[in-house]
Amino acid sequence: MTQHAIVQCTHARHAQAILDIFNEAIATSTALYDYQPRPLASMETWFAAKDKGNFPVIGIEDEAGTLLAFGSFGTFRAWPAYKYSVEHSVYVHKDHRGQGLGLKVMQALITAAREHGVHAMVGGIDAANAGSIALHERLGFKHVGTLPQVGFKFGRWLDLAFYQLLLDTPLNPVDG
Repeated sequence: MTQHAIVQCTHARHAQAILDIFNEAIATSTALYDYQPRPLASMETWFAAKDKGNFPVIGIEDEAGTLLAFGSFGTFRAWPAYKYSVEHSVYVHKDHRGQGLGLKVMQALITAAREHGVHAMVGGIDAANAGSIALHERLGFKHVGTLPQVGFKFGRWLDLAFYQLLLDTPLNPVDG
């Protein structure tokens, strides 16, 4: 049986593996509404934004240290009153989908969100991505709205569905 480890991803150790997963998703799916593969240099700014916001990048590695899946969260919207809300994402390497890795990453993200005092986790999911929707619903996320035809990729209009999980944190939210 293969052993997996949950790890905190770093630029030095995981940038190329995360980039490979991102670029495969860009090329073959509507999980990312990008058209062009990202360059390796983009990972520096991506990780810098995660570091600046104190946002986790959580991965799952196999026993050889190969990154199989990862997820993170970041700013939901850039105004101060949204400080208790985050937007998250999770990606699984194409060769390791359907093995429960997305669930493990999401569970770790939810735990991290609670530790960070997050109240609302929001996921923007392509409305045709039945697997991601089922994963979110399994974890208690609720469908809170769909924006029809806000994306265009692969010659068709894409609907963006939003799923939200409300947490019991923070214990003492404050204005300002």
